[in-house]
Amino acid sequence: MKQYTAVKSLVESWRAFSRRLHDAFELAQLDDESLRAELEVEISAIEADLEKRSFTAMLSGTHDRDSAILAIHAGAGGTDSQDWAGMLERMYLRWAEERGYKAEILDSTDGEEAGIKSATIAIDGEYAFGYLRSEKGVHRLVRLSPFDAAHRRHTSFALVEILPQVAMDEAEINIEPGDLRVDVFRSSGAGGQNVQKNATAIRITHIPTGIVVTCQNERSQTQNREFAMRILRARLLELKQAEREEERAVLRGEYTKAEWGSQIRSYVLHPYQMVKDHRTDHETGNTQKVLDGELDEFMESYLRHAV
Repeated sequence: MKQYTAVKSLVESWRAFSRRLHDAFELAQLDDESLRAELEVEISAIEADLEKRSFTAMLSGTHDRDSAILAIHAGAGGTDSQDWAGMLERMYLRWAEERGYKAEILDSTDGEEAGIKSATIAIDGEYAFGYLRSEKGVHRLVRLSPFDAAHRRHTSFALVEILPQVAMDEAEINIEPGDLRVDVFRSSGAGGQNVQKNATAIRITHIPTGIVVTCQNERSQTQNREFAMRILRARLLELKQAEREEERAVLRGEYTKAEWGSQIRSYVLHPYQMVKDHRTDHETGNTQKVLDGELDEFMESYLRHAV
């Protein structure tokens, strides 16, 4: 029913667009000069709509229409990298807000002095995963460190993971209850009313793969468990897909092990201002705009490049 509803909505949208084209064509056929201004406005709107539809057509992957789970992990660089991870968290939350997506922090570990060590965020909205899959990889920051007494230039790294929010009835993922170890603990907080008096946070370990997921956002243990299972299913699906890709790559004779390696994008704040995507060479000098969540240009450039 979910697939049917999605396809039905898509078909009806294209039929409405077709009718709009037909009406505009009939209007043009009248050759009435008094209708020229109205027709020009309509044609501009149709062209903009077509451009948007053309781009959306590239989001045709199995899970591109799905909501997403975004995970951020601070890399090498100590406090600077943890602060950088916190900056990325803010950037993606702002991006989600601008697009009208619902963003919810499911799990977060604060940095020792600033920023975060890691965070897991659920981003709900149509095509959230399709857009965000362009962000998967290592992000590099170059700046004068605010945590260095000598104010020297530092390079920091953070890893961004993007997973689809896999439906609980996903046939491809089968989780046996006996394969899970579930631990319950108290949620950590900032003190006062934020500290949980009851054990509501959940940690689930998938014993066969060693995957560990935690969720301590919701006040209800049941809600935390549900979110943790959703993240686990997404990670298992990613693992299964990665294994298939590796098998295909080996057969093609081009397999290289996937490791923490080259960054996909660099954010340079000193000695000049630039954000550059190393996969597409798309760049901008307005670094603040990007860090405030205006990422669509980079996302669209990547998706067009990947077609």
